Amino acid sequence: MDLASIIGLALALILMVFGIISGDEGIAAMAGFLEYKSALITFGGAFAAVLAMSPSIGAFVGGLKSIGLVLKVLPSNEKETIENIINLSNVARKEGLLALEEAANTIEDDFMKKGVLLIVDGTDPELVRSIMETELMCIEDRHKQVISFWENLGAMGPAWGMIGTLIGLINMLGKLSDVASVGPQMAVALITTFYGSLLANWICTPVANKLKSNNDTEIRLKEVMVEGLLSIQAGENPRVIEEKLKSFLSPTKRSELGSNEGGEVNG
Repeated sequence: MDLASIIGLALALILMVFGIISGDEGIAAMAGFLEYKSALITFGGAFAAVLAMSPSIGAFVGGLKSIGLVLKVLPSNEKETIENIINLSNVARKEGLLALEEAANTIEDDFMKKGVLLIVDGTDPELVRSIMETELMCIEDRHKQVISFWENLGAMGPAWGMIGTLIGLINMLGKLSDVASVGPQMAVALITTFYGSLLANWICTPVANKLKSNNDTEIRLKEVMVEGLLSIQAGENPRVIEEKLKSFLSPTKRSELGSNEGGEVNG
């Protein structure tokens, strides 16, 4: 579980509730923020609008389910990936590219395994790059589709909150002669704006930005794989490959990686 996301979302909710109940009314003030009609207009309208934008109902449902991705730790480790590539380069340098077929059986990442098998099959380097970059582009397109779901929902939340507020204000102005009801009706009208802002800033924006961060991390890791495997196919020295792949890392991670234990293999 991704503790950063869980703690962040929970803490934001706690602080909001604290702000509501810290007044003179205490916890009783929560009742003033619960209005089912406002919730129906804001949340129902926002989700309905996003459904209308979605290419299919399946894509809409998939977008909803993707919130689970935010709660999972992304299994990515550049250091481990680079070390695996260096080990593969040592095997290829000692025993030839065909020896990588056996090593491919121990690779868990499907993307890297596919690249290794393409190399073993003697595929032209430019074709290997083209195939892997095409798959990389498709992966990123799928991620962007999910991210756009949350961005669209985040945009529709405040919009439908404003629609609800306008409905409430119109109803209030229609009964302006009843002065005593103006305050309560105004409060109900503003709740829809509150719900819309809550949907956008508590849920949608954090989820969309977290998914963007995860996408960037995964794409960068796969770019490391592409460059590493093509360098192996080109017969480059393992130490040269290591230094090339280190350019993808931050200075801190470069120092953590250290030098390749296998080093240059002679012969």
